[in-house]
Parts: sequence; structure tokens; C-alpha cells
Amino acid sequence: MSSTLAGPLTDHCFTSVAHSGTPRGKSITIAGVPTYLSTPQAPAASGVGTVILYFSDVFGPFYINAQLVQDYYASQVGIDYFFGDPVHLHLNKPDFDRPTWRTKSVEQARASVPKWVDGVKEMFGMILFSIRVMPKLYAAIIGTNVNYCAVGFCFGAPYVFQVAATDMLSCAAVAHPTSLTEELLRASKVPLLFSCAETDSAFPASFRRQVEDILVEKKATYYFQIFSGVSHGFGTRGDPEVETERWAKEECQRAMVGWFKRFTSGK
Repeated sequence: MSSTLAGPLTDHCFTSVAHSGTPRGKSITIAGVPTYLSTPQAPAASGVGTVILYFSDVFGPFYINAQLVQDYYASQVGIDYFFGDPVHLHLNKPDFDRPTWRTKSVEQARASVPKWVDGVKEMFGMILFSIRVMPKLYAAIIGTNVNYCAVGFCFGAPYVFQVAATDMLSCAAVAHPTSLTEELLRASKVPLLFSCAETDSAFPASFRRQVEDILVEKKATYYFQIFSGVSHGFGTRGDPEVETERWAKEECQRAMVGWFKRFTSGK
């Protein structure tokens, strides 16, 4: 049995400050799974697109905070493995059975993520082919036209690592992960970014150092950023009225975009 490198969901996973903004994406369905799709305003100048798989925290990809983050990434697809039943619909209910909800959600995610990932690959291959002009079409069919990256927050982190164990991704990133195991980490084949909070009961410093030891042993390419003054959830649910939390959230997203560009540029 592999050791635990990030703990289960904690109380911090279920608190949030809602952000304000106007989402640009839309709701679609991929492989029977609800999905938030956010696309750039113009195709990539190189003709090679980058698609980012977004694995959300327990608030789901349609929560306003998550939608705004996905819009920032632009070429983004976010799986709703909660199937319209994210946690914030229940937080004000006194009889909410959190363990039962979590068990149901984990089972849904395990069943839906593999088919959804296959559906994303099929869908985005078709989309990119359709925007090619005829002189480029043949090259598009025989070449690699899509770079895939993945990002996961909290609940979504283990599913990033499941995809990172395949040959699909160019790189991956996670913020304040939960339910991460040594087996998942060792199976990863791609460069990894970890965005971490100073205060995080699910991913404390002791777990973070174990992860680093394994990555060094593997001779992996990795990057840790650790933010003081913030706690678990800052990457999507920090309070924008608190300067430290706002800066950490924004810097987390900037670093992730830079990470994705580093490993997809020139491909």
C-alpha cells in the first residue's frame, strides 16, 4: 500500500469567499459529463493549440470563482464530476451529510474522469482540424496539433495525477492537493508544479517535504511555490479583499500559466 502524501478533505475545503466577475465560457457535455468550456478569442498563432484540463475543488467548475480562473487560462475544459451537485448547494443545510456526499462524489469522479479525458481528446482533435485551411489540413492530420496540460485544486488533484501517468500531458500543476498518494506521485511522467499554502492541514510541510524527496529521487522536473499568510483553498477561494490572499491567488494562477507555456512553447 502506498503512503499518503496529502490528507483527506478538511473543513478548509468547504469554505469560500465568492468572487465577482462575468464568466465568458459556456456549459457543454463531453462523454456524458457536464463540462465548462472557456476558449481564447483567437486561435493560436502557431496553429498548435493548448488545452488545459481543469479538475476542480468541491465547489465544481461552474462555481463563479472556478469559472473566472478557467477564463483566465482561456483554452480550458473543466469537468463537473459532481454532476450538478457541488458542495456549496448544501453548506447551509443543517442536515448535510458531508461524508456521504464525498463518497458519492469520489465514486462519480472515478467513473467519469477516464471517459471524459478520452472525449476531450476526440473533441479537440476534431475542433482543431475544422479550423485549418486546406493547405494545412494534411499536416494537421499527420502531426500533433494539441498540447494538453492539467491543473487540479484540492479534490481535483488526484485526477491530475491519474492523467499525468499517461502520455497525454506536457505538464501539470496542482494547488493545495488532497488525497495524494506516493503511488500516484511516482507514476507521474510530466513536469509538476505545486502551489502550496503555509497553513494546510491536508498538505502540511511534512507531506510537502516527502513529495520533494520523491521528486528528487525520481530526478523529476518540478517547482514548488509556498505562500505565507494563506491557508488551504487560497488558489481559488481566497478573499480578494485581503491583499495577501488576493496576491497569492493571482500569483498562483500566473505561475501556472507560465508553467504551461514553458512546456508547450515550440511543440
